[in-house]
Amino acid sequence: MVMVRKKGPYEKTKPASGGEDYHIPVMVREVVEGLNIKPHGIYVDCTFGGGGHSRAILQQLASDGKLFAFDQDADARTQIPRDDRLIFVPHNFRHLKRMLRMHKTNQVDGILADLGVSSHQFDEASRGFSTRFHGNLDMRMDTRQALTAAQIVNSYREPELQKIFEQYGEVTNAKTLAKTIIQARGRAPIKTADNFRQAVQQVVKGNPNRYFAQVFQALRIEVNDELGALKEMLQETPSLLRPGGRIVIISFHSLEDRIVKNFFRKNSFAEDDHSNPFGKETVAKTLQVITKKPIVPGDAEIRINSRARSALMRIAERTIN
Repeated sequence: MVMVRKKGPYEKTKPASGGEDYHIPVMVREVVEGLNIKPHGIYVDCTFGGGGHSRAILQQLASDGKLFAFDQDADARTQIPRDDRLIFVPHNFRHLKRMLRMHKTNQVDGILADLGVSSHQFDEASRGFSTRFHGNLDMRMDTRQALTAAQIVNSYREPELQKIFEQYGEVTNAKTLAKTIIQARGRAPIKTADNFRQAVQQVVKGNPNRYFAQVFQALRIEVNDELGALKEMLQETPSLLRPGGRIVIISFHSLEDRIVKNFFRKNSFAEDDHSNPFGKETVAKTLQVITKKPIVPGDAEIRINSRARSALMRIAERTIN
């Protein structure tokens, strides 16, 4: 499903080209339209990356508009455009409310989060995100933190490893994989991507590229606590958005998309309380779902950027009441 765009000033906007060597932004036009940008408003790009989405938002803002751009990856600093309207915040978006308050901002008109790993991170061998290289098993988006993928592989107990691969990578033989890792690291520490592939080669199921992509995804999510950070950010957004303000989330796998979908629908992560015979507490819903089904990239975009293929965009709006 692709959102139908109405004619208007937005149609004159060209996709932002800055930072494309670093990362090609996904669904730029749909993002701009989905945010329903007010020229004098305040917006947040939770995942600045190469700055493609931020540049597109800035194109829609007047001289007194403002954009906060978050990114915990130090490499993203190299992509910051010279624009007084942009305030770069070098932190994880899980600290969204606290960081905005430090900048004397309590509410904003729109929030964007592109949850995908940037092309730069995948293509930089030393970062350890990709199975294509022989770099260290790192996978930290914020290199200031201590935990790396190598530490997880070499120190987590077998049940912990199994849980990670099952829940975050949907690896079908997670138990066997975890046991194999324990045995391999008993012989020698697993420090690099190449070490890891060789250590578990005998238990790979199906297409090796797909299998290792799932396994590396699971490790990356654990290293960066990606799902925990997403939940924390989502819980802060209803109070941060002004009435009529919108939140746009682009996810790249079912785990993230399910979290976003359920939060937009319920406005909470609280489980239903079946122990109370007199009913359950209901959360006052302040977000209205705009996209009943996720928006996906068109064929033309996928031909240009194959990494956009799995992108899913959902939009919600802060209610007036």
